[in-house]
Amino acid sequence: MPDTELFLSLAEIAGVFVGFGALIALRSSGPGDTFDVLVIGMVVWFAIAVVIIALAPVAVGGFGVTGHTLWLACSVIALLVFFAGDEVVGRASTERQAFLAAAPLRRRWKGELATGAVSWIPATVALGLVILGVLPEQEAALYFLAAALLLLGAALLLLQSVFRVGFAAWGLPRGGEGVDAPVAPR
Repeated sequence: MPDTELFLSLAEIAGVFVGFGALIALRSSGPGDTFDVLVIGMVVWFAIAVVIIALAPVAVGGFGVTGHTLWLACSVIALLVFFAGDEVVGRASTERQAFLAAAPLRRRWKGELATGAVSWIPATVALGLVILGVLPEQEAALYFLAAALLLLGAALLLLQSVFRVGFAAWGLPRGGEGVDAPVAPR
């Protein structure tokens, strides 16, 4: 596969995001508020998804799969990793459950749309185009674009956490007050 180095580099960059997210989480003084913990967790989740998505063509291509079959299989893997994995992360994260309870969709749709409009929505469209075989000569580029856009999503979430700019967009007070709702034990 000709783009192996490119995908490995993307996986390395995403790995750095995982490291930064973990470092921020570990080095924070005291327990952060629910929104901070949630956003750092999402940065780490997005970055882990990008690592898997970036390595999929290298792994699948190692079995001699090429052409549309390679990009179709990898696109299906990418969508499953991102959406099914996000569902698992959402169910496992008490911070995410508290956030969703404190900020229903009508309060957070602008924030989710702002991040989604430049990251996971166009990434999903690019992967859908690959699956449908609409642009056969551009499938590798569309797949790489999807992975890069998901990495951009991780970067945007990290910026929201660092600069705490996400609160207004998410319909929350600047300090994240009101998000630390208690979560019922599982």
